[in-house]
Amino acid sequence: MKALILAGGSGTRLWPLSRKNYPKQFLKLNSNKSLLQETMERLLHAFSPEEMIVLTNSEYKFHVIHDVQSLFPLNNIILEPVGKNTAPAIALGIKYCLEKLGCEQNEVLVVAPSDHIIKPAQRFAEYIKVAQEIAHKGTIVTFGIKPTRPETGYGYIQARGKEQKAEGVGYFAAERFTEKPDIETARRYIDEGNYYWNSGMFAFSIGTMMEELNNCAPDIRKMLDMSFDEMVAHFDQMPDISIDYAVAEKTDRMTVLPLDLYWNDIGSWDSLYDVAERDERGNVTLGDSVTIDTEDTLIISDKRLISTIGMRDCLIIDTDDAVLIVKREEAQKVKEVVKKLQEEDRKEASEHLTTHRPWGSYTVLEEGERYKIKKIVVNPGERLSLQKHQHRSEHWVVIKGSAKVTIDGKEIIFHESESAYVPKSTLHRLENPGETPLEIIEVQNGEYVEEDDIVRIDDVYGRDKG
Repeated sequence: MKALILAGGSGTRLWPLSRKNYPKQFLKLNSNKSLLQETMERLLHAFSPEEMIVLTNSEYKFHVIHDVQSLFPLNNIILEPVGKNTAPAIALGIKYCLEKLGCEQNEVLVVAPSDHIIKPAQRFAEYIKVAQEIAHKGTIVTFGIKPTRPETGYGYIQARGKEQKAEGVGYFAAERFTEKPDIETARRYIDEGNYYWNSGMFAFSIGTMMEELNNCAPDIRKMLDMSFDEMVAHFDQMPDISIDYAVAEKTDRMTVLPLDLYWNDIGSWDSLYDVAERDERGNVTLGDSVTIDTEDTLIISDKRLISTIGMRDCLIIDTDDAVLIVKREEAQKVKEVVKKLQEEDRKEASEHLTTHRPWGSYTVLEEGERYKIKKIVVNPGERLSLQKHQHRSEHWVVIKGSAKVTIDGKEIIFHESESAYVPKSTLHRLENPGETPLEIIEVQNGEYVEEDDIVRIDDVYGRDKG
């Protein structure tokens, strides 16, 4: 049995905290670990590290490696060349299992998103073993969640027929899937009692899924006849479609395994409010805040103090460059804000002021015409690319740690309070030779100070630009 963890999503419903360049699977929303780290630790109850495969993209590759390898060695990672939704992603995972891991077609593959909260972990592992037994019977198992409210943000699965048993646990044939119904339909589903939320998790034998791709999505199935490398090279020819639309809604081989445990996909700010610990007035506060006559409100502050008076049922999310204030029942509309920002080509739609890189991170402190000021953090033992800039010079001041600086072929060690100047068009590199994070302030000056003014000559992370 293998686990395929999907970690390439760039969710927008938790904006402004989750953005395209650092989406929610890498955020620490539930503990001091990211949602991806929590997912990998949870799956350790059912899989060894060698049996786990993480599918992501080149943009998130180093985030994934950083998060997972802080827990255990990451043995298998697939880089999706372009996002094409879950059906092509699963097909690529199947090909990897067959070709790279030598799996047979009777091997069971469990597909799990990387950004859900599920507990207790041991109980979930027991359900995975049940799903394995059901999958060996030639069905595609979907993990269903008993609805607790008429939620319009989830898909629903209708169960039919008599309850069947596997290892003493009940499951049902799946009648149909409904994607995000209106509120009245959702209420009716709860009243009828045989509907479950679609968790987005599946289990199936590789052979069963290949057969159903052939029956329901032959344009995806034919790509599996290629080698893995050929499939990657032609991945842009895949349709952009979810596994729900491509297979689940068409096949007659679906079963639903209801899970009797806690599940939350953290798909909206309302979902985060539901899982977080509340005070005696129903408030969830993360960061610095003062509340007066405030109830049932989620407040997340980054660096500033947030004060509220007379707030009820609200969500207040503060980041360095954006603040979201919304009534809790309107949280699903956050994606409309992101869409509007994208239409206006606003960088707040996808970028934070702090940007994470394989070597560390940088934060834009201030910028204006012909200048930009950053705080740069380089992790121990890491180094930036050997590079030059055509349109700007840079001035570095070491705030903490020691920096190894290469400028025009000359290497120098700089300590706290010391500085270095990099003229325009000069080859240079910044490294951290120490055992603690290196922090510097960088002042850029020139006619153009955007991130694409980088000419890389050598890069240990294999990046081409930017």
